[in-house]
Amino acid sequence: MASFALLTACFGTDSSAQEPATTTDAGTMTREGTDKAFQARPYAPYAGRNFPTHPLFGDTHLHTALSMDAGAAGARLDPREAYRFASGEEVVSSTGQPVRLSRPLDFLVVTDHSDNMGFFTDFLAGKPEILKNPEARGWYDLMQSGKGGEAAFALVSTFAQGRFPQEILYQPGNAAYRSTWQSIIDAAEEANEPGRFTAMIGYEWTSLSEGNNLHRNVIFRDNGDKAAMVEPYTTQPPIGSNNPRDLWKWLQSYEDKTGGQVLAIAHNGNLSNGTMFPIIESFSGKEIDREYAEQRARWEVLYEATQIKGDGETHPVLSPNDEFANFERWDKGNLDLSEAKKPEMLEFEYARSALKNGLKLEAKLGVNPYKFGLIGGTDAHTGLATADDDNFWGKITTSEPSPGRATHPFMSNPNTGAQIMGWEETASGYAAVWAEENTRTSIFDAMKRRETYATTGPRMVVRFFGGFDFVDADANTRSPAITGYTKGVPMGGDLGHAPAGKAPTFLVAALKDPIGANLDRYQIVKGWMDSAGEVHEKVYDVAWSGDRKPGTDGKLPPVGNTVDVPNATWTNTIGAPELVSVWKDPDFDPEQRAFYYGRIIEIPTPRWTAYDAKYYGLTLPSELPMTTQERAYTSPIWYNPVQ
Repeated sequence: MASFALLTACFGTDSSAQEPATTTDAGTMTREGTDKAFQARPYAPYAGRNFPTHPLFGDTHLHTALSMDAGAAGARLDPREAYRFASGEEVVSSTGQPVRLSRPLDFLVVTDHSDNMGFFTDFLAGKPEILKNPEARGWYDLMQSGKGGEAAFALVSTFAQGRFPQEILYQPGNAAYRSTWQSIIDAAEEANEPGRFTAMIGYEWTSLSEGNNLHRNVIFRDNGDKAAMVEPYTTQPPIGSNNPRDLWKWLQSYEDKTGGQVLAIAHNGNLSNGTMFPIIESFSGKEIDREYAEQRARWEVLYEATQIKGDGETHPVLSPNDEFANFERWDKGNLDLSEAKKPEMLEFEYARSALKNGLKLEAKLGVNPYKFGLIGGTDAHTGLATADDDNFWGKITTSEPSPGRATHPFMSNPNTGAQIMGWEETASGYAAVWAEENTRTSIFDAMKRRETYATTGPRMVVRFFGGFDFVDADANTRSPAITGYTKGVPMGGDLGHAPAGKAPTFLVAALKDPIGANLDRYQIVKGWMDSAGEVHEKVYDVAWSGDRKPGTDGKLPPVGNTVDVPNATWTNTIGAPELVSVWKDPDFDPEQRAFYYGRIIEIPTPRWTAYDAKYYGLTLPSELPMTTQERAYTSPIWYNPVQ
């Protein structure tokens, strides 16, 4: 037994205590000591924590063979295989190659196109009910004779032109469509493992108005019992519509009928030719009204800002003073390249300009229709949710790894001569969600409150808090979220009117992807509306690696470049593994509406084209980009002086 002196030294027994001490296996006990033990004095700073502690990474936009265009392009993986792959299993791709993610995703939403959903897989299987139709029989016979490409092109063209035979069209109200929807629900239910991997239920409403992209992904909070009470909304009249207002009515009817919850996520405004974020509605030719603003703000709380078909944050024409604006642009025309892009269209296509116009519309209508958070998605039509440059499986089956995929045209329109090459596909992106737990309800709720960010692929950890009382010392902690949630609001939140004499302060933090590149810089993008009703923007560097100093033009020098293109490698000898700082807006006017969001830039790394060149031993054309600077975009924080 330990001596009394030793126990006294270890446990701090006061030898002058009036009552005798008692020595047990629990040490030396005194009345005074045990009284203190029963006092409520929490020690752990993490006790009672009620905020999310790590982001969940997933894809809210993935197509399988059940989407008619994906199936016609060669996709053979179904939703079950898509969920297996996303959760970390190895599968065989549609081109017969083994494929696996470097790390499992935390969640996935299979979002097959609602129009003619499930038709192509049944057609390919030679379902008798389909082959009774002479036109379908002709397509099928073409495929059986080795002319599958010709058959698929004819089938998809007939559908796109509105000439598809109605008796074999898969649409709400017929048994084949209902069976397909139920199979999608069943696949999600089987794959869903709360706490480990979340399989959410969803679909894509694929509005295409005169070739202009107005697509939305519909995401359910609910389980299959409620999702099965409805069938997806389509764009084909008379039971469907390509007008977003009609989709919003369908969303409301779902909630009214089931008591569940649902939201819609728009994407690829860059292919809408000025119609994604309108001030003048393309369907009516009239200015958007308060009802439009209220409904869009109600249902579309997120926007997919980056994906395979180009980045959607901003454009060099819109942001000429932003040296990082020229990133993975798809700006040649609308979705089918039937109309060339005009400069005046760009303002109504990109997230940053929409956020700015939202300030003007809020001042006019009392509601901001473009008050959305940001996420990324792949929009892959392969059943494979890949956004890593060193493991990129392309947009469609013909874009899966092969020696010729970079130099093969991805899309062309002979009537306009416009063309998009395979190398222009972007290895992007994922949705990062600050959810308390990995479940459908928690992920959906985080999306609803816009506590999300977009990443072009890397799984960097990003925090962004706004308030009026952050100080420099708040950045000197290993748990910035404790201070962030205590003194401010997270990404997606709102700041009320500034206290007298105070300007917004922001606590920012970013941690590199554990197996990825170091960080170059953390920027804050600000947009605001002046007293004359004009909107402006400015990009601030608020944290960066190394000892670089801004030049006389206010610009921070480039971080450098360690990429070895021929070997498709780089080194983390530049950049920083983490960036943490507190920034105060030096140009704040308390009477001006404003928004702020974070943009985090990595050091240069090899682009997927460089990995392909190395793997296949290719010499690619010199105009092809071989490096990239991956990035993340946080959801904004809004300042409204009238709140």
